[in-house]
Amino acid sequence: MDNLQLKKYANEVRKGIVTSTHSAKAGHPGGSLSAADVFTFLYFEEMNIDPKDPAKEDRDRFVLSKGHTAPGLYAALANRGYFPVEDLKTLRKLGSYLQGHPNMHIPGVDMASGSLGQGISAAAGMALGAKLDNKDFRVYTLLGDGEIEEGQVWEAAMFAGFRKLDNFVVIVDNNGLQIDGPVDQVCSPYPIADKFKAFNFNVVEIDAHDFDQIRSAFKNARETKGMPTCIILKSIKGKGVSFMENSCEWHGKAPNDDEYAVAMADLAKIDEELAKEG
Repeated sequence: MDNLQLKKYANEVRKGIVTSTHSAKAGHPGGSLSAADVFTFLYFEEMNIDPKDPAKEDRDRFVLSKGHTAPGLYAALANRGYFPVEDLKTLRKLGSYLQGHPNMHIPGVDMASGSLGQGISAAAGMALGAKLDNKDFRVYTLLGDGEIEEGQVWEAAMFAGFRKLDNFVVIVDNNGLQIDGPVDQVCSPYPIADKFKAFNFNVVEIDAHDFDQIRSAFKNARETKGMPTCIILKSIKGKGVSFMENSCEWHGKAPNDDEYAVAMADLAKIDEELAKEG
C-alpha cells in the first residue's frame, strides 16, 4: 500500500479514537493517537490477517500490551473491516462489546489485556507456541514507554531473547509521557535500546509517524533471524490533535463537546492536506 493511502487510513483511525472517547466520555486518547500510525501499518499492510475470518489458524497475532489504548486498536479494526465503524460510538457503554480494554470476544482481538506488563508475556508465549508447532505466523505486541517500567516486561524480554524468537516483534511507543508526567522523571526506562539489546534483541529506532521508516523497520524484523526484534517508536502523544499533542493531561481524559469539535476540525485539515497530495 502506498504511503498516501496509509496516511488517509491513519487519519480515519484518529477520527475513530476521538469520536469513541468523546462518545464514551472516558478513555485514553493520547497514547492511542501516538500509536495510530503503527496500528494502521500493522492492520493495513504488515500482518497476515483476514477480517472475514478473524480466527484463521495461520494468521499473525497482535497483543495490545498497553491495553488502555484500546480506542486506537478498535478504530484500526473497524476501519479494516472487522466490525462497523459506527460501533466505535458505543465504546464503554452498557451492553457494548467494545469494552474499555481489549477482550477476546471482540472480532480481531487475540488477547485480553490491560494489566500493564502482562501482554508482552502472553505474546512471547504465542511466539514460542508457533515455534513448537512449526507454524510460520508472526506475533506483534505494542507496549508503552511507561509500561516498560514494569519488571515483568524484562522477564518476558529475557525469555524471548533466550528462546531466539525471531517470529516475535516488540513495539515500544516512546512518546515520553505517562499518566503522572514525563517518563524520565517518574521512573526512567532509558536507555531503552540498550536494555533490549542486552536481552539479545535486534533493535530498530524510528520516527513513529514516518511510514517509510515504519515499513523499513518491519522489513528489518522479518529479515532478522535468531533473535526477536524491538522497534522503538519515537512518537508524539496526542498526535494529530493540536491541544492534545505532547500533553500528559490527555493520557486518560475524553474531549468534551467543544474540544471534540476542535479535534475533528484538526483532523479535517489533515484530510485536506492529504487530498492535495493526491
